[in-house]
Amino acid sequence: MKAILHTRFGTPDELQLKEIEKPVPRGNEVLIRIQATTVTSTDCNVRNFTFVPGFFQLPARLMFGVFKPRIHILGIDLAGEVEAVGNNVERFTKGDQVFGTPGMTFGAHAEYICVPDEGVLTIKPADMAWVEAAPIFLGASTALYYLRDKGNIQAGHNILIYGASGAIGTYAVQLAKYFGADVTGVCSTTNVEMVASLGADHVIDYTQEDYTESGETYDLILDTVGKTSFIRCKNSLRKNGVFLPVVMDLTELLQILCTAVLGGKKVKGGVADGSIEDLEFFKELIGAGKLKPVIDRCYPLEKTAEAFQYVEKGHKKGNVVITV
Repeated sequence: MKAILHTRFGTPDELQLKEIEKPVPRGNEVLIRIQATTVTSTDCNVRNFTFVPGFFQLPARLMFGVFKPRIHILGIDLAGEVEAVGNNVERFTKGDQVFGTPGMTFGAHAEYICVPDEGVLTIKPADMAWVEAAPIFLGASTALYYLRDKGNIQAGHNILIYGASGAIGTYAVQLAKYFGADVTGVCSTTNVEMVASLGADHVIDYTQEDYTESGETYDLILDTVGKTSFIRCKNSLRKNGVFLPVVMDLTELLQILCTAVLGGKKVKGGVADGSIEDLEFFKELIGAGKLKPVIDRCYPLEKTAEAFQYVEKGHKKGNVVITV
């Protein structure tokens, strides 16, 4: 089978399309013929620690490789068709069309992958294209984790989403509206119309306006891109408001610890892992027309290196998809 191999750290052109042995499913695994996958900031962090903050550089290298990569096929999102199942698989049968994630083992930048039957997979909506299903897991799960699990979002909340045009931000806008919040999105000039089309009640062009100077206050401020801070936005938070930084360094970790024992405004964060239940929830929203992926660009598998080059510039809108 064809796969994109990651064999050294460096520029994206280190990624090479190679022929490798097709995997065989074990008793509890399904073999998936991948139809589409994505290139995410998480893939970029594992590939070359592109967006990893300074404090986390060492832990990231210990996890993913100090001198050479430990993960040789990237790709954390997938959509594809079950081609074979192990003897102990109960959830899926041959021919099922699924989407989800292989988890932190990655491996979706290939024609085939084996995923455990109990993994974070579910049946794809029949009327949803492969390229639409593939980018659901990581972006939507991360947005849901911060809004629901960390922010305890409620109907009537006033929420600001910084980086509203990115992969996480585009899902966060839609999910916040589903939960009944009044949503302000912050993005660049070229993305204002798109963010408004996702349902944002207000859109701030950060090149023209500083949200901290508007006098508006928020119950939740979600920073999906690491471009603002608790110190900067503290006066824009309501009495018991919460700052939710997706990109965290040592400063944010200390703020989480300190504000946890103090009253008033909080900083909360963590690592989203996603679940089958979350995927089913997203399916319901997709079916109801409440959630849709925003796709910036699609690349064929053989041009995955070009996709990484684009994503690592840090200006993508929504998701970048790889077709297999």
